[in-house]
Amino acid sequence: MSTDRAAPDTVEDPIEYFLTDISFQGKSERTQEAYERVLRDFESSIGTDTLATATHRDCMAWIHDQRDGRSESTIATYASYLHRFYSYMTQIGTFESNPMAIVVEELDESIDSDPARRDVSIDAMKRFVDDVTHPLKRALIVTLLKTGMRVGELCNLDQRDLHLADDPRNDVTIRPSLDGRENTLYVSSDPARGENVNGEVRSASNKRRRDTVIPVDDDLVTTLRAWLDVRPDPVSRADPLFVSTGDNWGRRVTTDAVHHIVTTHAREWGWYADGGGVEENVTPHYFRHFFTTHLRDRTGDRGIVKYLRGDVAQDVIDTYTHDWGDRVRDVYERNVYALPVPEYRSTSHR
Repeated sequence: MSTDRAAPDTVEDPIEYFLTDISFQGKSERTQEAYERVLRDFESSIGTDTLATATHRDCMAWIHDQRDGRSESTIATYASYLHRFYSYMTQIGTFESNPMAIVVEELDESIDSDPARRDVSIDAMKRFVDDVTHPLKRALIVTLLKTGMRVGELCNLDQRDLHLADDPRNDVTIRPSLDGRENTLYVSSDPARGENVNGEVRSASNKRRRDTVIPVDDDLVTTLRAWLDVRPDPVSRADPLFVSTGDNWGRRVTTDAVHHIVTTHAREWGWYADGGGVEENVTPHYFRHFFTTHLRDRTGDRGIVKYLRGDVAQDVIDTYTHDWGDRVRDVYERNVYALPVPEYRSTSHR
């Protein structure tokens, strides 16, 4: 094996070092190029300073400059690239600190704070869910409402990402990260659109700053079991958790399909109208807003809510507790809203 790579504390070009390592992790060339473009732009912005000595004010100034003509989602993506770079270089001992940790905390303070959004009560949402009887549709909606995950992250879930107590799926090998953690979902930060993950090229990206293990409460366990009882055999060898029961029988559900399912039911409740804006329409992203708002109000703990959303990295989590996993489950299960559980109906849903 070659031994000519520099030791972490003597890296001549940190960006090149980082890019090489993410290539080893399986990141696509397109992803590597995107990282390099953003990181080199930041490097040039700090002038004679080095990446290792950049401060949080350098990072904030650069992000401020990026706002000229770019959307907030693009800014968030750029910030996540820089944050992951600094987090990684800190973890391997090349840099002493991550100046982006403070910056992303400040950026996240504005998440889902728009008071103009439709205000759906928990009781109204319970009635909405109870009206969805198809096992797949109900599982998709309840998973979004109970976890706050993005629709792309939902679609990217594979069978290995779910660990149930007394698991009825004898042929599924769960991720090692879920070993000993019953009733949990694993949401990876890795899948990117166009990348081959677990033997399948993905059509959607996950946008988390870190891998996340999310508790699955009794409501969601029952809902997922009802879905697994009727789930068609998948076409993909990646063994997706959610597959189509319609024209694309057995193929991984798509973000467009989930959007159609949610908005169709929302329209029936008067919660969606063509041409309506985000302030009035209920879409899959609205469920993320609903989860954030209600769980944050119930717990009073932004840190745990942001962890569940995938908005914080490991170095931020470590500032809260050394027993993070147990704390998340305890707080989550004591505060998450209840939703109706399904009755077991005919397995002929199509």
